[in-house]
Amino acid sequence: MSDSNTARKSTQNVADFTADIERAKQVLKLEADGLGSLADSLNGALSAAIDILQNSSGRIIVTGMGKSGHVANKIAATLASTGKPAFFIHPGEASHGDIGMINDDDAVLALSNSGETPEISDIIAYTRRFKIPLIGMTSVADSTMAVEADVALILPPAEEACFIGLAPTTSTTMMMAYGDVLAVVLMERQGFTAEDFKLRHPGGRLGLKLLKVSDIMHTGAELPIAKGSDPMTEILPEMTAKSLGCIGIIDDGKLAGIITDGDIRRHMADGFLNLTAAEVMTSGVKTIRPGALATEALQIMNEIKITSLFVEQDGSIVGLLHIHDCLRAGVA
Repeated sequence: MSDSNTARKSTQNVADFTADIERAKQVLKLEADGLGSLADSLNGALSAAIDILQNSSGRIIVTGMGKSGHVANKIAATLASTGKPAFFIHPGEASHGDIGMINDDDAVLALSNSGETPEISDIIAYTRRFKIPLIGMTSVADSTMAVEADVALILPPAEEACFIGLAPTTSTTMMMAYGDVLAVVLMERQGFTAEDFKLRHPGGRLGLKLLKVSDIMHTGAELPIAKGSDPMTEILPEMTAKSLGCIGIIDDGKLAGIITDGDIRRHMADGFLNLTAAEVMTSGVKTIRPGALATEALQIMNEIKITSLFVEQDGSIVGLLHIHDCLRAGVA
């Protein structure tokens, strides 16, 4: 290839790159503008919809067709993971028997940009017949779904980010965001906590981030503890039996100090078998509460370069956490 052809190709690549970036920025700006309009449009319908979701004694059934259906699936998953039982039902399958999954004590959240999606008509009719609360999310305030719904969540006018203005982009972004709004506001109303979140995410990184010290610490007979007056001839067998590389020294029911493998090595020349635990221990021991996150405990151990933390509650030792416990649990 000649130098002139190479130069033209390089120039074209730069032009394509620049055009792509500009188009990408336009897409994001249009969608951001849509979200801004959505925020400005929020009104009492939001609170009314939250009332329905909160007061439902059954499940939240979320439905939608096409792109709205994909968004509905995500909204159902978010609601289920943040405290409200929810699942997605495909409107086409609903018309062929799955509508029987919807109970009288459920509530339905239906998504349709036009509000006239034919496949959703059977679900709308079913909710009206059996007086099942219906929340409709649509862009058309006078559409069938908006009129029939107990609460209509109307999306504000917004330009689709697609350059021909047809592919659902800004509209589905607004739907997704509105679903997040419903889930988060409902979470706050119900007093949903980090512990509640952990119970619904037992696997994966989310569950590990919320793992508590009390979940993985050693307790009861597993605890290596002794008195300050105990001779080192008794301390060594106890440390060996518990295999945690340390032993806590208790004085008047409180943790007075700790003996580690390092303490033993440092006293080897002192005839340490003739010493008591109090003469060998290191005082000023760092402890942690059982309700602390395991990630916090691991951070403390890394910062002060130790491998064990005694767990203290109301002045009493209730457990011991070793760094290996954190690693085995996947906390890193």
